[in-house]
Amino acid sequence: MSRSRPPGSVPHRGTRVPASDAGESRSERKNRTRQALLDETLGLMSDRSFASLSLREVAKAAGIVPTAFYRHFASMEDLGVTLVEESMRVLRRMLREGRRDLAARQALPTAKNSLDTLLRQARENEARFRFLIREQYGGVAEVRRAIDTELRLFAKELAIDLSRLPELVEWDAADLEMAADLIVTIMLHTLGEWFDFDRRDPYDERELIRRTEHQLVMVFLGMRAWQPRL
Repeated sequence: MSRSRPPGSVPHRGTRVPASDAGESRSERKNRTRQALLDETLGLMSDRSFASLSLREVAKAAGIVPTAFYRHFASMEDLGVTLVEESMRVLRRMLREGRRDLAARQALPTAKNSLDTLLRQARENEARFRFLIREQYGGVAEVRRAIDTELRLFAKELAIDLSRLPELVEWDAADLEMAADLIVTIMLHTLGEWFDFDRRDPYDERELIRRTEHQLVMVFLGMRAWQPRL
């Protein structure tokens, strides 16, 4: 029995780049084809790893010949790294939402609010989040390194936001980054479990959310009690 495409995924397998409009420029056509390659790659990975894809099948799914692929990406690894960068923009948008919340309340975020924001973004962008979670420890070294680099940058941005809170102004950069890294690690682990195809039982989901909220509460409480090195 075929598996339906998960919510938030992109069209794939046979979707073709539409014929160009009469007024479409070459640059616009190139950008559209490039985006089709990215979208179709995500679609093909609904239940596969990036390493299992071939350039030929990605090109075919996007409706172009294999040689035309190189007009847009230098290699499959280049395409994968671009997917990482585009997918991480979603996480940065989530961080901006959290930043607005921090600025409004001038306090540590609550575990419930943090988790609600994460799961809402995951539902809306499931294909991209699945890709990041699956490939974080995947078989393509360039993609794995790109994800690691982006997550480190993400944690540093979160640490900067935390440093603006009155109760954390005495913390040094290393402690702030460690706290941010703990929060990011918990969130990613939660997504990894939440995306598991066998964990869509409502009880399992409620239990996962409850456990993650408790983990985040423990981190936030620990942050309030931590004595920074002077």
